[in-house]
Order: sequence, then C-alpha cells, then structure tokens
Amino acid sequence: MNNGTAAAIVVGVDGSQQSVQALRWAARMATALGAGIRAVGAWEYPAEYAGYVPLGSDNFDEITQKRVDKAVHEAFGDDVPAGLSTSVVFGHPSKVLVHESEDATMLVVGRRGHGGFRGLLLGSVSAACVAHASCPVLVIHEDPDADREAQDRSA
Repeated sequence: MNNGTAAAIVVGVDGSQQSVQALRWAARMATALGAGIRAVGAWEYPAEYAGYVPLGSDNFDEITQKRVDKAVHEAFGDDVPAGLSTSVVFGHPSKVLVHESEDATMLVVGRRGHGGFRGLLLGSVSAACVAHASCPVLVIHEDPDADREAQDRSA
C-alpha cells in the first residue's frame, strides 16, 4: 500500500463512460482522503499487429494520452481537481493498474471498458484488479443517465 509517499488514488482510464465516472468518483474520494489523483491509461500492441508493425513506429501512446485527456475533460471540464496527474504506460491494463496500486491509497476502475463482452458480471481488467491490487479497489458500474447523456451528445 502506501509507503510514506503522498496519498494517491489511481484511476484506470480507457475513455469509456465508466472510466469518466471513475474519475468523478475518485475526485469525491480524493477530497475525503486528502489524496491526489493519478489517471492512468495503458496500451499494448494489438495481437493482430505482431510481425506487421515495426516496434516504435506507431502512435498508440499518443492515442492513449489523447483518450485520457479527453476523459479528464469530459469528467471535469475546465475545473480539473488540484493534484490530478495523468500518465500513459505500456503494458496490459490489468498488469499496469495492479502495479500502480502498489503505492496507491485506492484504485478506481470501471466495471467494464471498451473491450470484452457486454453483459459480463465483471470485466477481465476490473476482475484482475479486484483480485490482485495492493490497495482497496472501487469498481464503478454503469450509470444509465450518463450513458443516455453521452448518446444524446453524439447524436
């Protein structure tokens, strides 16, 4: 857990509506816990790219950073909480978030993000975080009102 470093709530961000909600929940919790927020995006080379894309010639990290920045803006607009930082890490999301949890006060993730199959009780990343994180994990479920608002904005 926390080894004398500043308290931090880590949030897994993939750009999904649940990760936007996770950021909002983290902001509420950060106030109560006197903690900063680390919004973390993870990326890895897609399996179908193996052997076809020379390593280092893509922009997955930039795309992921833009996704994280967009989610932060969607969650807070111009009123970004003090103490919020963002980072993008190469690796499978569950491994990255479990590693990030080692010095965190709390880990906040969406129940399921962009991947996986709709209707699963818990997504593979959130399930791995619950099982293996070094700190408490808050799993954010779908917010039907937020989903409806997002659909209305994109229509």
